[in-house]
Amino acid sequence: MPQEYRLILKHVDEPGYTPDIECYLRHGGYGTLRKALSLKPKTLPDGRIQTPQEQLRDEVMRSGLRGRGGAGFSCGLKWSLVDRKSGKPIYLICNADESEPGTFKDRQIIHKDPHQLLEGIIISCFANDVHLAYIYIRGEFVEGAKILERAIQEAKAKGFLGKNILGSAYDLEVYVHRGAGAYICGEETGLIESLEGKRPYPRIKPPYYPAVLGLYQCPTIVNNVETLCAVKHIVAMGGAEYAKLGTPNNTGTRIVSLSGHVKRPGYYEVEVGKVTIRELIFDPVFGGGLRDGRKLKAIIPGGVSAKVFKAGEYVKITKRTPDGKQAVQEVDVLDLPYDFDTIAAAGSMSGSGAIIVLDDSADMVEVLANICEFFAHESCGQCTPCREGTLWMCKILRRLSTGHGRKLDADELLRIAGNIAGGRTVCAFGDACAWPVLSVVSKFKDEFIAKGAADEEKCGKEIGGAAVANERIIATARHV
Repeated sequence: MPQEYRLILKHVDEPGYTPDIECYLRHGGYGTLRKALSLKPKTLPDGRIQTPQEQLRDEVMRSGLRGRGGAGFSCGLKWSLVDRKSGKPIYLICNADESEPGTFKDRQIIHKDPHQLLEGIIISCFANDVHLAYIYIRGEFVEGAKILERAIQEAKAKGFLGKNILGSAYDLEVYVHRGAGAYICGEETGLIESLEGKRPYPRIKPPYYPAVLGLYQCPTIVNNVETLCAVKHIVAMGGAEYAKLGTPNNTGTRIVSLSGHVKRPGYYEVEVGKVTIRELIFDPVFGGGLRDGRKLKAIIPGGVSAKVFKAGEYVKITKRTPDGKQAVQEVDVLDLPYDFDTIAAAGSMSGSGAIIVLDDSADMVEVLANICEFFAHESCGQCTPCREGTLWMCKILRRLSTGHGRKLDADELLRIAGNIAGGRTVCAFGDACAWPVLSVVSKFKDEFIAKGAADEEKCGKEIGGAAVANERIIATARHV
């Protein structure tokens, strides 16, 4: 029977556990930071001296940790790409701009265990020779920002932040920066532009890779809240031990945000790849199944920007057989292990770890109209395909959902979305707004055609009725 594996969320829902530093210290808080700061240079077999910072970076690389913000990029590899030879200061930014619809995991950490996040940030900064870090938090998270500000002051008072942390001669300042509620700031270069006080237009890569040219044109690391919390546990238990959790290339634990038409929506921490989508939705430990009398219709596996899975859909993926060979198998989407690689191989993505469940009461035209309203509002407007395309799709779907659609609207939506996706925009927002349209319309096309046809028929009758009425009026006028 599948179970939660609470590592990051180990204490958050325990009775009496509070977000203040005294409670965190009673539960062993900042012990891992002490361990990290007390590391000594190590002589390697080849005679090279490895600094404490290099040792920490190696542990993160060894752990196989992948970013929990959406892209799933290797955290250790991202750190290794940082330009350490330029002589410029290195910055670290914690991306707390949790804005993907359906995602609500990072705010649980911020509200319930902020010092765990701070400890992860401090360790990560020490490992990368960072002396100034920012927590970029979404503007709507007013209470979360206050909690983090309070936690920073508590940490400073105890000597965990500021000058000469714990007598180690290491200095670090951390500041909270509130955004203005823009989805595009979840993209790391758009976030950096915003942090610099500019309009959050994502930067062109290359040359503006944050690891080389980031904040103030200096080397910059941008990591998600959950990712930085995982760093603390990697240092505590060792990278190799952490890598034993989860599955190969999908190591550690992951917090899943489960919402929609399930009996037990909420956040659940699991070993990556050890639980299937079916178990997350139907097992009593997790979602507990659908509402009474309902059938599953669709699953959005990684926030609304992910391609939708249709209930009963089978996908072809490559799986390892008991004898160790690779074989292509057809698998029900419900039986897919919830990890980065399998969901991607099935044609979608696990993204920010947000699963949205839709039962047979959902009108897919209305669902897609709601999604496209969001993307049309959140487009930064820098790129023409995205700026114009999101609005066109939004207008078509608005028309369809208000009784003024056409049979050809389904094909028109596919055409427009196809001209946005595929690297035609500076950042991935273009793909993010096009993928839901391409997948939902393709897999539920009959609903869109039926609604458009019904609207055309209704419109035709209204026009015909109006024409008959006009003829009667004219005939009456002639008779008079």
